[in-house]
Formats: sequence, C-alpha cells, structure tokens
Amino acid sequence: MIAPSSSAADLIAHLQTLRSQENIAGMGRFGIVTDTALGIPTPQMRRIARLAKRHHARATELWQSGIREARILALYTTEPKLLTVGEARSWAAGFNSWEIVDAAADLFVKARLEQELVPAFAVDEREFVRRTAFAMIASAAVHLKQEPDETILAWLPLIEFHAKDPRNFVKKAVNWALRNIGKRNLACHEQALALARRLAEESDRTARWIGKDAVRELETAEVLERIAARTKM
Repeated sequence: MIAPSSSAADLIAHLQTLRSQENIAGMGRFGIVTDTALGIPTPQMRRIARLAKRHHARATELWQSGIREARILALYTTEPKLLTVGEARSWAAGFNSWEIVDAAADLFVKARLEQELVPAFAVDEREFVRRTAFAMIASAAVHLKQEPDETILAWLPLIEFHAKDPRNFVKKAVNWALRNIGKRNLACHEQALALARRLAEESDRTARWIGKDAVRELETAEVLERIAARTKM
C-alpha cells in the first residue's frame, strides 16, 4: 500500500511490481530512454505520486536510484520550496531523456529557480541540459501568470541566439518556448510573432524551421481567438 510514510525503498519495490516489458518496447518508439525503465505509464505514475505525497529527502533517494520511474516519482514528489539550485544542477547533470527534462522544467519553475537556471542551462553544451532551459521558458510562459510580461519577453533574445542549434531535442524546445510566449497574451504574441517571422527568413535551416512552425501556430484562428478572449477579460 502506497502512503505518505512509504520509504524510497518501499516505493521502488512497488514500482518494480508494475514492470511491463510491452510498455518498455512502446516507450522506445517515442524516443524515451528505456535502459532503466519499468514501463509504467505517466497517468499511473501520477496516481502513485498523489498517494505518496511530497517528501523532499525521499525524493532525493528516489532520484539517486537511477530508475526511470523512480526519477519521475522524485520530480513529482519533491517539495519545490526546498529544492536548491545546487540540487537542480546535480539532477540536470543526469538528464538523458526529453520526458525527464520536461517534468523537471515544470518543477524548477515551481521552485522559482528559472532566473538563475535558464541562462546557465542555455549556455551549457549538453543537449538535454540546454533543452531544460527552453522547456523552463515554455513552462514559465504558461504557469507564471502573475509574472510581468517583461520577464517572459526578456527570454526572446536567448531564443533567437540558440535558434540555430540543430540538435533535435534543443530545436524542438526552442520552438516550444517561442510558441508558448506567443500564446501568453496579446503583447507577448506580437513580439513572439515578430521574432518567429524573422527566424522564418533566416538562411539557417534550423532557425527557419523554428520560425515557420511558430508562425504557423501563432497565426491560427484558434490562437488568435484565445488571445482576443484573454484581452477582453
């Protein structure tokens, strides 16, 4: 039985009972690193996290196990207010999968570490660490609703600078960050769309793809209607 009092060892033992070789094979087809995976789907992981509740020290133990699902559970159950920059950097050093990065990015934003980590991770040459920077921007644009637009828009030059990184997991995150900024509200939409249009005219293939894809979404009727509705609120 999973409970808030469950230890890291208890949780790992429970996760091991849920191992699915069929699911592991399926995950590989989505670019998920499965070397240490047990094949437990995300909805089930979220249910386990809700039962286990948050526990920072236990989350650290779960992360240190190296098991995919234990690490995901660590991200779901750590306490954002207790997470330090040093811990975030240490965890990021072990990132090897887009799904871990994207879950961690949400956590790091909840912990309000984005101002220190985004610029630091963006200049890091490791693919998944750099992806984390832009996944954090994408998350912040959506979740930090009370943050001034200027704070979010200040990341546009960083997006433009790294838009020529051709690595798959970086370019997709840069694109994601640009699109999410553009969907935040009217002011952000105007500036993000302007950048997207500039990138769409770049000679660099990666920057051009990022720009054209962002323009395509930011000019859809659905996005424009949603932004207009927010402006009226």
